Amino acid sequence: MTEPDLSCTIAGVRFPLCLMNASGALCVTREELEALGRSRAGAIVTKSMTLEFRKGNPEPRYYPFGGGSINSMGLPNLGYQAYAELIPALKAFKKPVIASVAGLAEDDFPEIARTISKAGPDLIEVNLSCPNIPGKPQIGYDFEASERLIRKVRAVVDRPMGVKLPPYFDPAHHAAMADVLKRAPVDFLSLINSVGNALVIDPETETVVIKPKGGFGGLGGSVIKAVALANVRAFWKAFAGRIPIIGVGGVASGTDVFEHLLAGASAVQVGTALVEEGTGVFDRLAGELRDVLKKKGYPSSTAAVGKLKEL
Repeated sequence: MTEPDLSCTIAGVRFPLCLMNASGALCVTREELEALGRSRAGAIVTKSMTLEFRKGNPEPRYYPFGGGSINSMGLPNLGYQAYAELIPALKAFKKPVIASVAGLAEDDFPEIARTISKAGPDLIEVNLSCPNIPGKPQIGYDFEASERLIRKVRAVVDRPMGVKLPPYFDPAHHAAMADVLKRAPVDFLSLINSVGNALVIDPETETVVIKPKGGFGGLGGSVIKAVALANVRAFWKAFAGRIPIIGVGGVASGTDVFEHLLAGASAVQVGTALVEEGTGVFDRLAGELRDVLKKKGYPSSTAAVGKLKEL
């Protein structure tokens, strides 16, 4: 059997490998983004950008533990003008560039997206789901605001656009957001952002482990995989596989990637494992995924997408 093909196509854009960084993981500075460009990653995903430079929340704001990680970064980023200037240089790595657009207010999003679209990224990922801005709710839980915002951004961009959504925990919420996305269509979905408002305690010191928000932060890593898979599956079924999905959450092995593919993801993003392991994680995951696909008899990663069996 020939080696399985690990490339994929999302919104008409070919990715040489179906693995990439999750926005937020080692992708803030020029140096970090160029390291992703030199790595095996199938794309370069920028940090979610805001109007102005943001230092982010006070340290410590990231903490790994046995089952995953907790963070409350607070959107540290260079500001959208800096990323607009960087994108043309990142294109030299000959892999897709995904610009992640955020904002602290609704009108920030179209302003940022208009400029970023002109800079020429391959795709734009609109972050409706940052759980770590004190006093700011996640837009993705307000379905009316989400629809309004998607329409505003769509009106000013001229390239494929998707949304990064928070985890939903109720089928009614999956259905409500699917209805929004049928009325205000997007080209791809990234599912999920970290599970917000988690609390990790160190019993030895009897303290929280991160400083912002009294220790509350977004949960990532292996512990959230089951929630991520459920969201990928729910949206894959809601759209009968017609909208490509990038699965995010709990990817630490090739088998984890395979599970995301079965649930309906065309590609996956890696967060906690990338932060802990560095960019070599993409080589390891690619090798492990290839082995799983070979063993299972799939000729490509694409051939496994959505093939989950139900009892």
